[in-house]
Amino acid sequence: MLTEPVPHEPVAIPDEPHSRIAPTRRTFIATGTAVGTAVVAGSVLGTDLLSESEAAAAPSAPSSRLTMTVNGTRHTVTVDNRTSLLDLLREHLDLTGSKKGCDAGACGACTVLVDGHRQNACLTLAVRLEGAEVTTVEGLADGDHLHPLQQAFIDEDAFQCGYCTPGQIVSGVGCIKEGHTDSPEEIREWMSGNICRCGCYVKIVRAVEQAAGRK
Repeated sequence: MLTEPVPHEPVAIPDEPHSRIAPTRRTFIATGTAVGTAVVAGSVLGTDLLSESEAAAAPSAPSSRLTMTVNGTRHTVTVDNRTSLLDLLREHLDLTGSKKGCDAGACGACTVLVDGHRQNACLTLAVRLEGAEVTTVEGLADGDHLHPLQQAFIDEDAFQCGYCTPGQIVSGVGCIKEGHTDSPEEIREWMSGNICRCGCYVKIVRAVEQAAGRK
């Protein structure tokens, strides 16, 4: 026997008070911004702010005292243990010839000689060089008399913007001392860690060849 469905009476939904209406995107963002500002202000102006005595008592980064010879001059400095040789040269000794390019050892703009060997200053911790002898591009010339490779760079016009030039010259000096100048191909191979964005590689190789002939 079929029965007719019992009709359902509509359920009355009471009117919600205004405070319970779902917020719009505009009001949500405005409210969140206000709350965030209040939290930040409370952190700065409230009890989260360290007093001067507490800040002074906070542990400082470990530092070390070291002595090294840079361009023939002996220096004794105290530096943060995380300081790179490049930052020591530029920020502490005011030797800005070594450039900070990639700061990751990929461009060679910061090349210096450490105990006669080429090294990327940006990847070298200064505290590891106690007693070392460091030569930067500023230490290559003898007074007003340029190093043969510096003069060769001028003669061959082996630079354009000049940003990589200090690293190129120091690396070239190391390359010559190492005896890797028997051919243009060998020079290119052993100078490959120094990048020239202007593309002066042909003239750089010629400059190294010229200076190598003056040894």
